[in-house]
Amino acid sequence: MAEAKLKIDGMSCQHCVMAVEKALGAVAGVDSSEVEIGGAVVKYDEAKTSRKDLETAVEKAGFSVKP
Repeated sequence: MAEAKLKIDGMSCQHCVMAVEKALGAVAGVDSSEVEIGGAVVKYDEAKTSRKDLETAVEKAGFSVKP
């Protein structure tokens, strides 16, 4: 299992947290995610997905990922 720490812009409330959790949970290979306002820690299977896929899911949910 790999772990990605994502810094996420645009989150301001619990609804935002739930939207990011839902987006990350829908990515194949994600084992778990801990999301809070401003970021997330995601454990995932590198054989099934990549950090870029996680970032894309967050962006599709309406938020931006800082480098």
